[in-house]
Amino acid sequence: MWHRQAVPISAPKSLTDCLRFFAQPATARQRQYEALRAYFLDQLPTIEAARRFGYSPGAFRVLCHNFRRDVLPDLFATPSRGPRTQPTKSRAYEHVIALRKRNYSVYEISQALKDQGITISATAVREILAKDGFAPLPRRLDEERPDLIRPTIEAVADVRNFLLAPGKFTTRLGGLFLFIPDLVRLNLDALAVSAKLPGSRMIPAGHALRTSLALKLWAIERKSHVMALVADQGLALFAGLNVFPKKSFLSEYSCRITPQKVAALLATWHSQAVGESLFDGQSINLDIHTVPFFGEDPQVQDHYVSRRSRRQPGILTFLAQDADSHVFCYSNADIRKGEEADEIFRFIEFWTRRHGTPPQHLVFDSTLTTFAGLDRLDADHITFITLRRRSPNLIAEINQLPPSAWRQITLDVPHRKYQTPRVFEQKARPLKRGYRQLFVNDLGHDQPTILLTNDTKATARQLITRYAKRMLIENALADAVRFFHIDALSSSVGLKVDFDMALLILASSLYRLLGRRMRGYHDAQARQIFRDLLDMPASITVAETEITVCFERRAHLPIVLASGLLQTPVAVPWWNNRTLRFVA
Repeated sequence: MWHRQAVPISAPKSLTDCLRFFAQPATARQRQYEALRAYFLDQLPTIEAARRFGYSPGAFRVLCHNFRRDVLPDLFATPSRGPRTQPTKSRAYEHVIALRKRNYSVYEISQALKDQGITISATAVREILAKDGFAPLPRRLDEERPDLIRPTIEAVADVRNFLLAPGKFTTRLGGLFLFIPDLVRLNLDALAVSAKLPGSRMIPAGHALRTSLALKLWAIERKSHVMALVADQGLALFAGLNVFPKKSFLSEYSCRITPQKVAALLATWHSQAVGESLFDGQSINLDIHTVPFFGEDPQVQDHYVSRRSRRQPGILTFLAQDADSHVFCYSNADIRKGEEADEIFRFIEFWTRRHGTPPQHLVFDSTLTTFAGLDRLDADHITFITLRRRSPNLIAEINQLPPSAWRQITLDVPHRKYQTPRVFEQKARPLKRGYRQLFVNDLGHDQPTILLTNDTKATARQLITRYAKRMLIENALADAVRFFHIDALSSSVGLKVDFDMALLILASSLYRLLGRRMRGYHDAQARQIFRDLLDMPASITVAETEITVCFERRAHLPIVLASGLLQTPVAVPWWNNRTLRFVA
């Protein structure tokens, strides 16, 4: 006789357990169901239904509101329906096995099936192969892989392989060659040697500096972005190399340049630029800019970022701009917290060493230095104009001035919206030295502007006009942030930023020299010069004795034609003295 095997059965619930299951729900969904059922079906009052199931009256009313509007999740699970198979896997099964037998990897199988209209992920392919007992492929050589499109291996940058073979090619960076006449005249190779910049037999110092400067001139945001241009023959020709260096070299090279070498580079640049009217030094605008850092490096200090109105990790950079030429003439990113007030004197020391005399006139904000620093400037007979912070006492003093104490002046600043401010002048209190203090209203700010100066000769109108023109450094700095990508930090290492700021000095000077050649662009910002005159492709022809750059026709090309560059061939030293000639 056959006997059925006994199946263990749990003891049945008692009546008390069954009642407790409905009266004391164990899960949130069941509690919601029982509470709603008691309210809608059993007609219990709201307060009693809420109390029975542990809700506050307000929370229970919200539950009923959501239930009426059908915004609650499903109270009961809905059984799944439909086939339990995977049609795509089933359809792709034979193809997957066939491609694996041809030595395809899971990713190659997935891409091959996608090309045939069968979309299946690499994970699904791997599951099919594992189910049929296929082991993962061992690492293969390139010749063992299927013929697919792969990255090409570009040549290594080496000046010894730089051959100017006759030929013709097209470059998208044609406007970059317009800087070569100024680079030749200012002798950039001698600049790199004088500053003792690092170099090698493969990439000498002058070539390395030219490659780094090319990125800044063409407004390439990060060094890694150069990988999209390393195959451009025009960029390599500009640098004087067989190919343009990769991002690994550019990043490593900037790490080898110490702050001392940056200072030597700027000093030599000032010497090379003598006679170009770039750094007259009659009046200089000073500013400190925080380059924000979005990382977690513990060595990066927190500084105030004006654009975001908050403190965050960043690197302080000090900038000086010639007021007449609007060219940046000095920078330093090797500043730690607490050293901001002394940076102005490091700049004065740098300027005195290079030009023999200290700067005559400085204009800066109140945060640049302290009152003790102002006294030191006055003792050194350096004229300054600065802002004074609006303390509550000063604001109260301004508000108590009668209307008759103010006088209206007219500023000689063309195209300025607010040209008729009101001014009140007095001696600054309680400072030790008798500085002139000017309260200025109607200058375009919500609160009065407070100027502080040791200039005893200029009139109030001249002082306010000069400070109003200082806003040009704000515009130039904002333009440099956008165009030269000052805020695009690729590292938290300060010396990288220091070298990047030095490249900004060289690039802004070259843009100003080029803008002076072009009619109507004497005072244009670098962003406008690049957009109108430089961002254009060109055809380059290499001959035995000269290299010809032929620009394509475009709207602003007549301005380039009228500059005289096309009528003045230039012998380029790093091209074995072959002549550069522009044609259109």
